[in-house]
This record gives sequence, C-alpha cells and structure tokens, in this order.
Amino acid sequence: MLLSQRPLGQVKSTLILAHGAGAPMDSPFMENVSEKLVARGVAVVRFEFPYMSARREDGRKRPPNPQAQLLAHWRVVYEQVRQQVTGPLAIGGKSMGGRMASLVADELGADALVCLGYPFHAVGKADKPRVAHLADLKTPTLIIQGERDRMGDRQTVVGYSLSQAIRVHWLLAADHDLKPLKASGLNHEQHLETAADEVARFLAK
Repeated sequence: MLLSQRPLGQVKSTLILAHGAGAPMDSPFMENVSEKLVARGVAVVRFEFPYMSARREDGRKRPPNPQAQLLAHWRVVYEQVRQQVTGPLAIGGKSMGGRMASLVADELGADALVCLGYPFHAVGKADKPRVAHLADLKTPTLIIQGERDRMGDRQTVVGYSLSQAIRVHWLLAADHDLKPLKASGLNHEQHLETAADEVARFLAK
C-alpha cells in the first residue's frame, strides 16, 4: 500500500519516504515531516516494509525483515512509483528506512537520497560502523542528523570517510528523532521545520 500526498500547486519533486525499524509509515514523526515537505512543494509517497504491514494486520510486533527482503521491497516500490510520477524522484527515509535506501540508491538511479537520522552504527556499537558503502555513493545525498544521535553523533561521524556526494546537516543538540535538549532553547517542531527546509532546498537543486 502506498500513501501519497501531493502539494496543491506545482510538484517540484517527489520523495519516497520509508519508515524506521520500530514505527509505521503513519507515525507522528512520518506524518509531521511529510506534511511539512508537501507544504514546501514536495510530493511524498510512503510505504511499509512487509513486517510492518503484517503488524498492521494482526497487531503483533515483529523484527524487520532480513536486509535482502527489505532491499527487494525498495526496488518494487521504486519501480511502481517511477511509473506513476514524472520529474525528479528521490528516495530516503527515517533511520533504517534511509539506510536501506542508501544501499539501493545508485542501483536504482534515484535522483537524490534523503536520510533523516541515519543509523551509522547500532546503539552502543560505534566500533562497528555501517558506512563502507557510503564512501563510494554517487547519488546526491542529504543526511539530517542530530548532534547527539546515539547511532552517529557529530564527533563520531566527522571521522568517517564519506563520499563527496553526501552532505550532512547537523541539528543542534538533537537526538536520533531530531529532538533537541530543552537546554538548547530549541524544540522538536523547530528542528523538523529546519529539516523540511533543508530537504526541500536540496531537492530543488
């Protein structure tokens, strides 16, 4: 099932946005980000991986499908959307959804890649980064990352060898869900507005 939202006016670009490991395509985060992007002229298409679709049907929580199955599903969704829309088509997602998109972006020939809270490593396993493919990535990429993300904080990520096609936009004092510390004087809504601004500007290029 695809959940599509289009701007009222001209569609500047389309972004296929995948959910993270633990929350569905219509989670508050996904809803909020999608609405903000649509308001900026970006059409957003959301979908769910098989394990999350099954959870929606029976209510039982289950772990993500094996990586090969997640990537295969990305390919199917991309082809389906590509046949339905014209103009630039970007892919991406929240956390795991974005990481899976990064693994197929070059293969699919996506026009751009957008990752919101990229899981550079598992929590507590900074010594086991999942970044090898990011060194050679050719697809223009924007990663919106919280400075204190437990799956890739600023101090850790600046030490990685990332492709020149990748730009990381850091959000002050933010965590993996892009929520800032109260002491920063910022709030979650402000960070999501900034993220939407950055993504829309990036896709407009």
